[in-house]
Amino acid sequence: MAPRANWKGYLKLSLVSCAVELFPATSTKDRVAFNLLNRETGNRLRRQLVDQVTGEVVEAEDQVKGYEVAKHDYVVMDDEDLDKVSIESTHTIDIESFVPRSEIDEVYLETPYYLTPDGKVAEEAFAVIRDAMREKKVVGLGRVVLYRRERIVMLEPRGKGIAARTLRYAYEVRRDEDYFDDIGDVKVEGEMLDLATHIIGKKLTSFDPTRFEDRYQNALIDLIKAKTGHRPAPKLEAPRPSNVINLMDALRKSIAAEKGEAPPKARPTRAAAKSASTGATKKEPKASKDRAAKGGGRRLKKAG
Repeated sequence: MAPRANWKGYLKLSLVSCAVELFPATSTKDRVAFNLLNRETGNRLRRQLVDQVTGEVVEAEDQVKGYEVAKHDYVVMDDEDLDKVSIESTHTIDIESFVPRSEIDEVYLETPYYLTPDGKVAEEAFAVIRDAMREKKVVGLGRVVLYRRERIVMLEPRGKGIAARTLRYAYEVRRDEDYFDDIGDVKVEGEMLDLATHIIGKKLTSFDPTRFEDRYQNALIDLIKAKTGHRPAPKLEAPRPSNVINLMDALRKSIAAEKGEAPPKARPTRAAAKSASTGATKKEPKASKDRAAKGGGRRLKKAG
């Protein structure tokens, strides 16, 4: 059974319009969910809102929204007031512009939806808009009011329908420079780059979301089954990787593991080789060390 539409209204391109419905493209109903319980009684708990001054419980019918205009001074807004805020995008997605899909940075993408025609009468106009975007290889940009907030929406042809994706506003997206500027300018080339690209090539495949399972949820389910059957909880050990000291050695071992071969013998790092070389040149015969120690001792005695 298809879910209920989150929004119903019209899709508009210039003077062409049609009735449409917007459905959520994803679902969380199959996720493991927990209830809060009273540890002593085992009964479920219910959250209640209380007046922060009187401490008394405030029932749902007495709860209203308020906007603080000054310290402890609020403008009260009830549902009837908010319902009066109606703009064009409350009931119409007007496609304002079109851009190549590649121009929209992935970091702006938010919630996915499916847009469908609402009834047979709307199908022809819907198909005209959908197929025109597909022909021009572009996505449409419009706006829609969802959950009492106007959101940018990207429209992209998908099969017989249109995939809609709400987008974040520019002020909601943090600048990547604030995080990446401090990363050193490391230049990787030669054999090290060849080995890494070889490993990537071996793992290259097509995206298939069914290949991925929620392993954390599976572990939770196993834990729930164990506790239900009064069995000991399964032991889970998750190894934690650390920073690689010898990167070239790690790359070679990775390739050997892919081939099922024995890992190659580790080669010393440049730092280790340099240290060993320095130690070898500084090594002295035991007699020389003894003479140096005696001489040092004499000088120390004389100075005293």
